Amino acid sequence: MAQRQLKLGAFMRPISIHTAAWRYPGAWPDANFNFSHIKTLIRKLEAGRFDAFFMADHLAVLNMPINALKRSHTVTSFEPFTLLSALSAVTERIGLIATGSTTFDEPYHVARRFASLDHISGGRAGWNIVTTSNPDAALNFGLDDHMEHAERYKRAREFYDVVTGLWDSFADDAFVRDVESGLFFDPQKMHTLDHHGKYLKVRGPLNIARPVQGWPVIVQAGASEDGKQLAAETAEAVFTGGGSLADGQKLYADIKGRMEKVGRDPEHLKILPGAFVVVGDSVDEAREKRALLDSRVHYDSAIASLSVILGTDASGFDPDGPLPDIPETNASKSGRQRMVDLAAREKLTVRQLAQRVGGYGGLSFVGTAKTIADQMEEWLVGRGSDGFNIMFPFLPAGLDDFVDKVVPELQKRGIFRKEYEGATLRENLGLPRPKNRFFEA
Repeated sequence: MAQRQLKLGAFMRPISIHTAAWRYPGAWPDANFNFSHIKTLIRKLEAGRFDAFFMADHLAVLNMPINALKRSHTVTSFEPFTLLSALSAVTERIGLIATGSTTFDEPYHVARRFASLDHISGGRAGWNIVTTSNPDAALNFGLDDHMEHAERYKRAREFYDVVTGLWDSFADDAFVRDVESGLFFDPQKMHTLDHHGKYLKVRGPLNIARPVQGWPVIVQAGASEDGKQLAAETAEAVFTGGGSLADGQKLYADIKGRMEKVGRDPEHLKILPGAFVVVGDSVDEAREKRALLDSRVHYDSAIASLSVILGTDASGFDPDGPLPDIPETNASKSGRQRMVDLAAREKLTVRQLAQRVGGYGGLSFVGTAKTIADQMEEWLVGRGSDGFNIMFPFLPAGLDDFVDKVVPELQKRGIFRKEYEGATLRENLGLPRPKNRFFEA
């Protein structure tokens, strides 16, 4: 049996998820909104044979107090399709994944944008399906209240059906472009969707040829019950919040098991937990880098970050007391539960938990190239993941350290590619090209 291979995405919006990344010595403070810098970073990722550059998106300024917001490098960022289209022209193989909200966008817009990006990039687009957890986003789209959590996922399921149906509007060979006869396309190979559902009404067809990949790769983030079921039914890659290896193995088995129940091949989905990676020439050096980075997190940012994840205002909590009971809200359920479990497991005070979250409170690999590769290999072999969505501590040095030191170690072990397998994101992830539901191949 062939050795399992790691798949690696790069979480690049924000450029670093750590709130103090822009303050680290030698870092690019404006990296999140500097196209020249981002071009340099994606080219380095492609040289490191990363599967994809992932640009998460936000439809509102983060819902945190101004005293925290003023310290955040995430307050400004490029619109993802504009940026990824530009980046497609300066890269050749790396995948380009963007968030597209099913709550605050229309399926026709989403289908058209991703189909365009897939054609422009030669088959490298991926759609990160999100229902949008930030309640402030509703205020930017003419709504007073956010749609309820379970309802958002029901709409998302229908939204997926409509978007993928629109991508199948034309057969792959519909555009004959016969100059002699004057026939540009065969009308028998165009399908009008004419969708009428509970949440959506879309006629179609899409006014663009079927994407190069058939469909852009379908990506999902989150691990709530609703999210896991949606992933099992629709996703081809899942970006999860990282916990312990045991947690990862449980989630891995859960989602893959759900896939089997709905008749999908579990190998046709890649589970990629987020991993915050700090590389040093020694373990002590890596820990010193992490400690210096965490020391640059202001408490205003830390407690605000905790409030966002919990979905409730934590600023009034006793900083030196334990985390009180947190009620369920309409925000992300998996993120809230992860923080509650972390505080209980490690007996953290509110201050300690906020400091951890204000930097980064999820799965971290802090060590040498060898120790980091050891941990990644353990997750891969132990079926805790199919790879990772890497988060870099600061830019550019944190990314350079990973590509220059960790990637060669993974390649030496035979668990990561030395060359791309193909030209499209599907080929590199080992995913099949979807059949057109309306036309035989």
